[in-house]
Amino acid sequence: MAATASTQPKPNYQRMLEQILAQTDSNNPPTLFLHACCAPCSSYVLAYLSHYFRITLFFYNPNIAPEAEYLHRLAELQRLITQLPLEHPVSIVNGEYVPQRFFELAKGLEQEPERGLRCQKCIAHRLEATIQQAKLQQADYVTTTLSISPHKDALFINTTGAKLAETYGVSWLYADFKKKGGYLQSIALSKEYQLYRQDFCGCVYSRMQREAEKQLQFELKQQKRKEKHRGR
Repeated sequence: MAATASTQPKPNYQRMLEQILAQTDSNNPPTLFLHACCAPCSSYVLAYLSHYFRITLFFYNPNIAPEAEYLHRLAELQRLITQLPLEHPVSIVNGEYVPQRFFELAKGLEQEPERGLRCQKCIAHRLEATIQQAKLQQADYVTTTLSISPHKDALFINTTGAKLAETYGVSWLYADFKKKGGYLQSIALSKEYQLYRQDFCGCVYSRMQREAEKQLQFELKQQKRKEKHRGR
């Protein structure tokens, strides 16, 4: 599922979110089924939205590899909700961990860069699984923490999520959580709670890309040192 090019201005998802939040009742908060990719990305989102919703986190990420990495991220998420001050209780549903699902959708797209077609198919798959579960849970709203990352396309996430949610008869909560300093606050909360903060998205291909980038940065630094030494 690829994003289509458009000359239309990008919607103001933060404003759309605030309009929904203004309508919630703190004495009888609606339910939110929230897809979570990791604790750092969830930290600010939970601190923000727990004032307005009763939240169920859905940890469904078959893209994460190896399994030890998956379990580490899940454990950090579980630890976070026990330590983070939350206005309303938050629970976690752990989705099935079947990496083969990711490898099947990524076949032929292994060399795609982050935010490319492989990432779009991966995100669409996780969103659909989340929305299916939200329907079963009879949640009032559904969304994902993914938009907090500056590496993720909020337009694709929201247009894809909204279309799938409409198909299943669930209300999509529009959001771009990186806005209004959300991403920076997630970094601050990660430091405060000493959260494990990975340096790659999750899949083996993003890890390989990150390792290649680090190797290139190292080689460039080495080259600059050599040039500086020769210039003395």
